[in-house]
Amino acid sequence: MSLTAGIVGLPNVGKSTLFNAITNQKILAENYPFATIEPNVGVVTVKDQRMEKLKEMYKPNRYIPTAYEFTDIAGLVQGASKGEGLGNKFLSHIREVDAIVEVVRCFDDGKIIHVDGNIDPIRDIETINLELIMSDLEIINSRLEKVEKKARTSKNKDDVLEVEILKKCQKSLEENKPLRLLGLTDEERQLLKSYSFLTLKPIIYLANIKESELGQGDNEYLTKVKKYAESENTKVISLCAKVEEELSELTIEEKEEMLEGLGLDSSGLDKLITATYDILGLATYFTVGKDEVRAWTFRKGMNAKQCAGIIHSDFERGFIRAEVISYDDLIEYETEQKVKEAGKARLEGKDYLMQDGDICHFRFNV
Repeated sequence: MSLTAGIVGLPNVGKSTLFNAITNQKILAENYPFATIEPNVGVVTVKDQRMEKLKEMYKPNRYIPTAYEFTDIAGLVQGASKGEGLGNKFLSHIREVDAIVEVVRCFDDGKIIHVDGNIDPIRDIETINLELIMSDLEIINSRLEKVEKKARTSKNKDDVLEVEILKKCQKSLEENKPLRLLGLTDEERQLLKSYSFLTLKPIIYLANIKESELGQGDNEYLTKVKKYAESENTKVISLCAKVEEELSELTIEEKEEMLEGLGLDSSGLDKLITATYDILGLATYFTVGKDEVRAWTFRKGMNAKQCAGIIHSDFERGFIRAEVISYDDLIEYETEQKVKEAGKARLEGKDYLMQDGDICHFRFNV
């Protein structure tokens, strides 16, 4: 299961610099709007200390951590929902992602221009969020009449419910309230899935600060962003995009030394990945052996049969059962055999809810 996060923000807030750090790719990152015209996509591996330990234990021929995909989307501007600054094209790219990472500039620097002339992170956030709201509202307004007509004709329960939900969403958006704050049920979300509403996607605010402010407490801009995020019940990650770019070019040892010198226990990007996993409700299970040690991403609440299907559709179609041990038990008892002797190994059926850290071997027949 792949995860895609879209990096958005106004021009010149540090998006492309951050993307360089994420993928260690050298894309265009210039000091003017629309330096990034097409979305840049980069895949990075997710760091997981458990994988490192499994690699040491099994010494596999192949070692495959789970992957995380970032899309760097060109800077949005006021009026993007109406096509300003190539906005419609950029907004269409955002619809394809699972989560939104909104980069917010939280530092002063007279050498780097701001499209609005001065630094005001809350204004910047509201500018982007309003464009996302307007884009979703346009979709509802153009669709609602057709759905209402269909519901009147068919009297179908799902059609009637869809009309009710769309009207509820319309009212929320007209009040400048993102759909993710509407408290929709799982059933309602499922009915809205095909619309790919931008404001229904989970969001993380990424505050870009100066290197000199790392580990020094929150500056006034960051304090405001955290307060805003708290009102939306979402997360804020602070980092210095330029420092993250420098870290991405270092060896592991050099990186650890630099982080220690900055008074940090981990990089901002590592924190971002963890936070994004959390808001998307993701977890990891493992398959192990001499040939391969591999991590697989799944959504919490998925059962064993569904998780088997992440590996291959045949695994799900012909699922018999899953042999499961927990990572913690493997570490405690040191070998799979000792885990079994301790009675900690389990045979689970198709309805077993997979847990983070499960180590699985799937039995199937097709």
